[in-house]
Parts: sequence; C-alpha cells; structure tokens
Amino acid sequence: MDISLLGPVAGFALAACGTPGPNNMLLASSGTHNGYRSSLKLLLGIMLGLQLLLLFTAFGLGRLFELWPALQWSLKIAGSGYLLWLAWRIAVAPPPSRHESGMRWYQGALFQFLNPKSWLMAISAISGFTLAGEQYWPSAWGVLGVFLMCGMVTGHIWTLIGMRVRRWLHTETHWRRFNGAMGALTAACVVMIWY
Repeated sequence: MDISLLGPVAGFALAACGTPGPNNMLLASSGTHNGYRSSLKLLLGIMLGLQLLLLFTAFGLGRLFELWPALQWSLKIAGSGYLLWLAWRIAVAPPPSRHESGMRWYQGALFQFLNPKSWLMAISAISGFTLAGEQYWPSAWGVLGVFLMCGMVTGHIWTLIGMRVRRWLHTETHWRRFNGAMGALTAACVVMIWY
C-alpha cells in the first residue's frame, strides 16, 4: 500500500468506526450490562464481520448496489427493521443481575451485513482508498488492516464508556432510564440510514 494513503485511510477509519452508530451503541450497552469480557467477544465478532464485509466489497460485492438499486433499498428496510428490534430489546433490558449474556460474537459478525453504516463504510473505503492495477490488492489489504486497528481501538473506547456509565446506575429506575436512552439512541441510528 502507498504509504501516503495511510494517513487519509486512518482518518477515515477513525471517523467511520468511532462516531456513534449501531455498532458503538451495542458496544456501550454491552459494556454497561455485561462487562468487559462479554463485550470483547461482541467487539471481535463485529470486527470479524466488518473485515469480511470489506473483503467481499473488495471482491466486487458493492458493485451489486450499482447494478440493482432495489437491493440497496431492501438492505435499508431490513437493516432499519433489525435496528428497531435491537433498540426495543435494549430499551426493555432488565438490570444486569437478571440480564442474559447479550449478543453473541457471531450475531455481531452477521449484524454487519444488515448494518447500512457498515456497508457505506466498506464501499467508501474500498472505492476511495484502493489503487488501480497491480496495487489493488496490496492497497485493499492495507485498508482492511487499518480498519481492523481503528475499529478495535474505537470499539474498546465505546465499551469502556459503557463500563464507566455502570458506576452511576444504582437503582432499577436508573437502569430503566439508561436502557431507554440507549434504545432511543440505537433507534435514532435508523434516521442516519435514510438521510
């Protein structure tokens, strides 16, 4: 990969992975409810799914949206429905003493294929930062590596934020308010899909 692309790719990856979105809302909520170990498994699943999505996009999967615009609309509808369902599950989650272990790693991985923000990141990264010709695959692998590092760092930050918030939640009323707020923020991510 051309070394001059590393800075722009890293800047894009940090912005794309670090800003609020469905993955980060899930990680913050998981950090609050389930602690570090369960959240780390979810983070690894999310990163595995994102890496696969980037790789499939590099192989040309993103081109399908250009050929069949209805496929993009279908993804938006399915992703919006799934996000709203997740938002509801987060909003009605009980305090941790009665809480289940949360999302499994494979659910985080599969979620990337329904998460329109992940699709936008993957298509933008591969189309914007890969080089033509013989440099295509080295630059694509570079993009995947940068996204893996930036995603792990920002994912840890969101998880730690969630764990920090847990210290302020002492009563069941606090937990209900927190869960409602996290559910509302997750549902608000649907707006980003359509605008």
